[in-house]
Amino acid sequence: MEMVNILVSSPTDEEILNRIAAVSPRVKIQNVWDLSRADYRGDSSARDELDSVLADVEIVYGIRLPRDLVNRAPKLKWVQVMTAGVDRFLDDNFRNSKVILTNVSGIHATPISEFVMEQILMFAKNAALCFELKQKKQWQGYEPKVLRGKTVGVVGLGNIGKEVARLSKAFGMRVIATRRSDPRAPRTRNVDLMLSRQELPRLLVESDYVVITLPYTRETHNLFGEKELRSMKPTAYLINIGRGGIIDEDVLARALSENWIAGAGLDVFATEPLPPESKLWELPNLLFSPHVSGNMEDYIGQTTEVFCKNLSRYLEGKKLLNVVDKQRGY
Repeated sequence: MEMVNILVSSPTDEEILNRIAAVSPRVKIQNVWDLSRADYRGDSSARDELDSVLADVEIVYGIRLPRDLVNRAPKLKWVQVMTAGVDRFLDDNFRNSKVILTNVSGIHATPISEFVMEQILMFAKNAALCFELKQKKQWQGYEPKVLRGKTVGVVGLGNIGKEVARLSKAFGMRVIATRRSDPRAPRTRNVDLMLSRQELPRLLVESDYVVITLPYTRETHNLFGEKELRSMKPTAYLINIGRGGIIDEDVLARALSENWIAGAGLDVFATEPLPPESKLWELPNLLFSPHVSGNMEDYIGQTTEVFCKNLSRYLEGKKLLNVVDKQRGY
């Protein structure tokens, strides 16, 4: 019986490793999380030990991959990452290799879409003001907004975008969206108007809440700059749960300080952690969260379920799920 060597590169426990091992008696597993971290720190003995392990690995499953993985693992055929976004894994060597890359796209739709609605509601109901009034022990009435009848524009209608659309319709909102594929394809449920990516300007003009759910690629780098932000309504809000590099943050800081738009909710930033000197910290009309929108209970358990399904398919010679187009970056 030919064995399949699998390396796990994640802080995990024995129960998770046992779940992977239970997929097949052909599976041989080793967790290299500690070795990989030591290697990143420059530990030469860890590097040598990791090299000897990588020499025979066929599959890697992890949240953070060993550095220079493709060059150090000549027998590597498949990498399953524990994230939906893959931009941080795709260096030129990986992109140009024959190694298959799969992600866990789909598991984040519920937590992230709920996070988006939280931010929309915080803006509509001015939750930040309530926190401020409580701190100051002030009683001051104000006029909250309602979502019914407002327009939410979803930029990138993937799994997360579709769930944002569903939840928005539950609040009685109008939903417009862009997607890469042909917008003339059959009507998408919960979307009132489907636009092509070239029609982004129309989405920006019409939306009260613009939600970015795009992956970070060469095409989406700084997609939102001065032209795009000035196209939005001065009463509109921008919410980004995609990747920080999709927005030109210097321009966004100006837009918020000069009130080109009413506010922004950011869970992702171009540099993480957000540097202390960033102007974004000081903006009162910006909602901040430290890249946690996709987190949930038993996250590793859920990603492992995806990996185990894919591992069964791999061992049976079937096509894998969630294969990433490494040239496109998603």
